[in-house]
Amino acid sequence: MKKLRAIFLLLVSFSVLGQSPSEDMVIKHIKYLSVDKMKGRGTGSKENAKAAKYITKNFKKLGLKPLGTNGFLQPFTAKVRRVVVPDSIRQANNVLGFLDNGAPYTIVIGAHYDHLGEGKQGSLRDPKAVGQIHNGADDNASGVAGLLELARYFSKNEAKEPYNFLFIAFGAEELGLVGSRYFVNNPTLPLDKINFMVNMDMIGRYNADCGVGIGGYGTSDAWPEVFKGVTGSIKFFTDRSGSGGADHASFYTKKLPVLFFHTGGHDDYHMPTDDWEKIDVKSEVGILEVEIKLIENAMKLPKLNFTEVK
Repeated sequence: MKKLRAIFLLLVSFSVLGQSPSEDMVIKHIKYLSVDKMKGRGTGSKENAKAAKYITKNFKKLGLKPLGTNGFLQPFTAKVRRVVVPDSIRQANNVLGFLDNGAPYTIVIGAHYDHLGEGKQGSLRDPKAVGQIHNGADDNASGVAGLLELARYFSKNEAKEPYNFLFIAFGAEELGLVGSRYFVNNPTLPLDKINFMVNMDMIGRYNADCGVGIGGYGTSDAWPEVFKGVTGSIKFFTDRSGSGGADHASFYTKKLPVLFFHTGGHDDYHMPTDDWEKIDVKSEVGILEVEIKLIENAMKLPKLNFTEVK
């Protein structure tokens, strides 16, 4: 009997650990999205479409339901505004996977999957880099890996949470938050049914001196209660702002509470040198574990109210 109990506890332990964020899974996703053959996932490119297909495949594997306007995809057109290019109007997609827990409200978790291609879509820090592949491992393959790991955790943890989840990989963020703005103006889920939005943009280059930044702390007066007692293997600090140059800002403009995870700028930002070998995978997993704790704390509360940051 003792032996059977020990085996049972071991199996339960493996089951729980199996759903926890995984370093192997994180680096697998980042490498797939940011190797040279993906050519920087520029909006409108066949490699960008390939990235969307990869995300869709993973959403299907996790049993998520499509919540786009074309299956998992929400197509839209995006305009390249920052530089002059012959094909300034490009087709793009958001990728949406829904975890339906039969709840009245939904938590949105997002990350953008596009990048700068071969440096011809603007936002370059070095004009000499035009024509070179910008792999965008941190910006934002790291966030997409986090998105897929959180989708895996909440869809495979054998718990029916009191909120639904909508996982969104946004397109055309680098062209000016185009994908997230398109979603909030053309939502496939009523905005008044959204509890809050969590965004991950560049979470792969952790700086132990300052920790990971978590923005949006001022967008609901419930966040202090949610954060109470939360610790992890990584340090974090909070910032009140809900606006800024990332996709959570689109949701903030619609008066929805947000959180924004970001490990900060570095010399490889928007450069051809933003490669997967430089990702701090262990710390990214630590960040995801903190996110899970915060989301689970928030799910103990009623729908969060929105507060405007003055």
